[in-house]
Amino acid sequence: MMRGPDAMQESLFTVAKLDDFVPSDHPLRAIRVLVNEALTAMNTRFNEIYADTGRDSIAPEKLIRALLLQVFYSIRSERQLCEQLRYNLLFRWFVGVALDDPIWDHSTFSKNRDRLLAHQVVERFFAEVLRLAESRGLLSKEHFSVDGTLIQAWASQKSFRPKDGSDHQRPGGGGRNAQADWKGQPRSNDTHASTTDPDARLYRKSHNTASILCYQGHALMENRNGLVVGAVVSHADGFGERRAALAMLDAMPTTASRRSVGADKAYDAADFVAGCRQRKVTPHVAANDTRRGGSAIDGRTTRHPSYRISQIIRKRIEEPFGWGKTIGRIRQTVFRGLQRVDQQFKLTMSASNLMRLARMPLAVPCGVAS
Repeated sequence: MMRGPDAMQESLFTVAKLDDFVPSDHPLRAIRVLVNEALTAMNTRFNEIYADTGRDSIAPEKLIRALLLQVFYSIRSERQLCEQLRYNLLFRWFVGVALDDPIWDHSTFSKNRDRLLAHQVVERFFAEVLRLAESRGLLSKEHFSVDGTLIQAWASQKSFRPKDGSDHQRPGGGGRNAQADWKGQPRSNDTHASTTDPDARLYRKSHNTASILCYQGHALMENRNGLVVGAVVSHADGFGERRAALAMLDAMPTTASRRSVGADKAYDAADFVAGCRQRKVTPHVAANDTRRGGSAIDGRTTRHPSYRISQIIRKRIEEPFGWGKTIGRIRQTVFRGLQRVDQQFKLTMSASNLMRLARMPLAVPCGVAS
């Protein structure tokens, strides 16, 4: 066998489309079908945001697709995303950028992204993805599960300073980035706030864990296919999970049939159980018999087989949380401020729904081209 030459000679002309480089069975093909359908329904909203005259901006459809890629592939920054778009043909195809089209500067991308965030486009996109699922009969309107998770803020413990300006923080060592020493100094959200992200709150999940500056992300899942139908971020406190759960239930469309919501022991509180029953929602909450005063759930609820079924299915809500933290970068947010973190959380839950929908034959029929 003769040794082949180590040389590359490009053709003067190449007749190839971006679509030719993407395998026919690539997972992004089914996702792109769903994304394009949702974006088409948002065309009127985009027309309201942008003026008829002026300098051209990045198309909002391309921005949304690029932001989704950032979630799907755990891309940590807009700078890295724009770098990938320059040479990654799969990314160019998904976003809709031709081979010879220039790629935006990362600062231009960030400014255009902020425009979408200011006009709540992410919330609308989240709703449109759910509309696609509902139109295909993939959403349950009666049975739900709810849970919350901590999202670490983009702020350090050193930024948690007294609100009155009296700063007695003692350095714990030498160097420019010395550790702080708070021994013997009480610190709470009432007296302190982060100078980096004032919306973050000092909170710990249990008595055995350390306090961190964080937010609380809340999700409401329908039990038929495990799709997230409600997502919101709140300040981190001991009542945030139950308040957010009731608010998400209130946002659900009204129905004549009886509803149920499954939850873990953290929701076994008299105010939450009473709030569910006032809304004609059966609280399938895990009984916390060790709490003072006993469980707020009694035999009226636990005797039914549907209660045991809800307790089994409710654990599936950990799947979008786990995917969002390992892939979608919500373990620690890179945004500051409640509104921005909330929109990042909604976009991540939208991406999780798209991943799940893309695997359902009823959502994306076989043979549909993108």
